[in-house]
Amino acid sequence: MKIFTNNKIRSLFGKVLICISVFILFSLICFSFENTAPYIFICSLFMFSAISAAMYGYFDEQNKIIETAEAQITEYISGNQAARIECNDEGELYKLFHKVNSLVAILNAHADNELKSKEFLKNTISDISHQLKIPLAALNIYNGIMQSEAENLPEIKEFTDLTEQELDRMETLVQNLLKITRLDAGTIVLDKSAENVSEMMESVKERFSFRAGREGKKISLSGENNITLLCDRYWLTQAIDNIVKNALDHTTAGGHIKIEWKQFASVVQIIIKDNGSGIHPEDLHCIFKRFYRSRFSKDTQGIGLGLPLAKVVIESHNGNIEVDSELDRGTTFTINFLIPTKL
Repeated sequence: MKIFTNNKIRSLFGKVLICISVFILFSLICFSFENTAPYIFICSLFMFSAISAAMYGYFDEQNKIIETAEAQITEYISGNQAARIECNDEGELYKLFHKVNSLVAILNAHADNELKSKEFLKNTISDISHQLKIPLAALNIYNGIMQSEAENLPEIKEFTDLTEQELDRMETLVQNLLKITRLDAGTIVLDKSAENVSEMMESVKERFSFRAGREGKKISLSGENNITLLCDRYWLTQAIDNIVKNALDHTTAGGHIKIEWKQFASVVQIIIKDNGSGIHPEDLHCIFKRFYRSRFSKDTQGIGLGLPLAKVVIESHNGNIEVDSELDRGTTFTINFLIPTKL
C-alpha cells in the first residue's frame, strides 16, 4: 500500500500494534487472577495513553511540516522566487511537495522567459521608434518649408496641411509606443505627490482648447477646487489627455465634452462625458485592447493605443476605469482612484 511508503506512518502503525499486542498479552495474564476487571481497566488506560501519545506526536509533527510548507509558499507568493519546500523524505505528502517545487521552477522559468520577451519587445519597439524620430523630424521641417512657400497656392497648401496631419499621427503613434512599452517593462518609476485635481484638469482643457475652438466644440470643467490626489502629474494628465482626445475625435461640431471630478469617503472620481457618436455595444469590452479597430467606427485616424495607454497609467495609480456608452447619445468614462488609508 502506498500509505506505508512513509517511514513515519509505518512507525505509527507499528507503535499502535505494539500497544495492542501488549494489552492483549497483559489481558491474558490478568485472567489468571481472581478479580480481573481492575487489571484489565488499568491495562486499557495504559494502552489508550500510549496510543494517544504516539498519534499526538505524529500529527503534531505533520502539522509542523505543513505549517513550514505553508510559510514557504507564502514567502514565494510574497516575491521570494528561491523559496522551496523541503521534500527529502518518503511518502505521498513529500511527493506533493516535490510537485509544488517543480511547479515553482516552471513558473520561474515562464516568468524569466516572459521578462526576456518583454525586454526584447521593449528594446525592439524603442529602437524602431527612435529610428523613426529622425526621418519624422526631417519630414516636418521639409513640410514646414513647403507650407511657407505655398501661401498663395491653395492646392499645394491643402496638400501640405494634410501631410502635417499624417505626420502628427505618426509622431503620436511613436510616442505612445514608447510610453506603453516603458510602462510594460516597468522601467518607469512614478513620481507621486499630492496634486490639485482642479489644476490638472484645467491644464488638460488648455491643451485642447485651440482644437476644440477650431472644430466648434466645447470643453467644460466641473468640480471642487480643493480636491487633491496622490499621483504622478505628468503620467496621469497624459492618460486624461488620451480620453479627452478620444472624446473630441468622436464628436461633431457643436459637441460638448464635460470633465467632472468628485471626492467621496475613500475615492476620488473623475468623469469624462461627451455627447458624440457613442460606442457600439460589441466594442465596449474591446476598446482597451491595443490596436483594436472597430468595424463600426467612422474614425479613420485612430491607431488604437490612446485608451490602452490611459488604462495602464490609471491602473498603475491603483485606479480603475469604466465606460458607459449609447449610440448617437455619447460616452462616459468614469475613473476611480482609491484614497490611501492613513493608519
